[in-house]
Amino acid sequence: MSASGDRRSPLQRHSHSRAPLRLGLAGGGTDVAPYSDLYGGQVLNATISLFTHCHIRLLAPGSRSSTFTADDFAKTIQLPIAQRYQPEEELVLHKAVYNRIVSDFNRGEPLPIEVITYSDAPPGSGVGSSSTLVVAMVQAYAELLQLPLGEYDIAHLAYEIERIDCGMVGGKQDQYAAAFGGFNFIEFGAGDRVIVNPLRIKREVVNQLESQLLLYFTGRSRESARIIQSQIDATQAHGSDAVAAMHEMKAAAVEMKNALLKGRVTAALEILGASWHAKKRAAVGISNPHIDGIAKAALEAGAQGLKISGAGGGGFMMISVAPAARYKVVRALEPLGGRFFSFEFFEQGVQSWTSN
Repeated sequence: MSASGDRRSPLQRHSHSRAPLRLGLAGGGTDVAPYSDLYGGQVLNATISLFTHCHIRLLAPGSRSSTFTADDFAKTIQLPIAQRYQPEEELVLHKAVYNRIVSDFNRGEPLPIEVITYSDAPPGSGVGSSSTLVVAMVQAYAELLQLPLGEYDIAHLAYEIERIDCGMVGGKQDQYAAAFGGFNFIEFGAGDRVIVNPLRIKREVVNQLESQLLLYFTGRSRESARIIQSQIDATQAHGSDAVAAMHEMKAAAVEMKNALLKGRVTAALEILGASWHAKKRAAVGISNPHIDGIAKAALEAGAQGLKISGAGGGGFMMISVAPAARYKVVRALEPLGGRFFSFEFFEQGVQSWTSN
């Protein structure tokens, strides 16, 4: 994770990190409690060459303030130096990460710092950007203070900060995807049990996947928390269609994993398309007329299947398409107000390094 073996005092350097965003290929939503506690969750995801970034500079001793900046939101706050900041209003995650680092790893002593973050993907895009941001910040602090934290440690701490300290609803897959990187089949159980199974997918299989997937940003999702809460409520109604749909989504993760390991890309992409229909039954608001219109246009132009990455309601859409129809689909969606993103699958997890 750390690109540096340098043991100099943190006063002599800046720390930097980047964490990869992920595509939820199958099983997304089964990592959310209470489903994962009751039935066990299984998710297949893969990180891509879009990142969240964090840069930290430790200010001179005697500095009386700390500064937090989210460049992609054009927001900066400067606060008097303190042991703890109230995690509310602006830049909640920045303040919450600072709080845990100071309390858990710096003996409660305040840190006069400057923190700058930004993401390569738009907010609300459904690729785990907020959770990945927390992973990047935790790793940058770990680099700065030379903390002996492994991938599981980073992911679990990031999960606690976002879900417990900040009370934000959601699952666990994003934190572990960002920490470990690559293609992973991740199992979730009761009592915070998480097992990350890295998959050794052949390069030619990854190349074929990249050639047959388009990544289209449909627009910002402002409803992810409501959608996830709807799923949570539905899970508590045992025997509901939503629970049955999540069972199907979990089974799809296993099937797609097996297909990719065997090099059966066409079958994997068929599963991706089929799992979208199950996902829409898991909660209210996962699809909407705007998304349905984009899907209709893509399929009429020759797309073979598609799926929203993340909670739904907007964000990124993965579209499977044969190479011969690729630009027919691109031309069909260009007038609909979205944006295509180029990407490659990225094998490494969160990385960090230092500079003077």
